[in-house]
Amino acid sequence: MKRVSTAIFLVLFTAAAAGCNTVQGVGKDVQKAGEKIEDVAKKK
Repeated sequence: MKRVSTAIFLVLFTAAAAGCNTVQGVGKDVQKAGEKIEDVAKKK
């Protein structure tokens, strides 16, 4: 489970980092990625 969560986080982080142009944008994208990981963790 931890390995899957880590993989999901890395994929989302990479996509988020590629799609934003500012430090503030990175922060928002990382926050959304963290929320998605929490949602996945709560479902299990």
